[in-house]
Amino acid sequence: MLFDWLMSTDLNSVPITHPAQKQALADLLSRFEWAADVDVTGSTSEEIATAQADVARAMGW
Repeated sequence: MLFDWLMSTDLNSVPITHPAQKQALADLLSRFEWAADVDVTGSTSEEIATAQADVARAMGW
């Protein structure tokens, strides 16, 4: 979800209170793109839901 949002958002239009926030978002998007050796954009809704559940479980949520 965050990857999708970052891919579709103009970071210049995101309200920020400090330039480092915009840089952090740009860095995060870059890292997602680098790590996307697995085709993240081709993931099904079920795969995304499973991944979200795995992360939530690992975080103890």
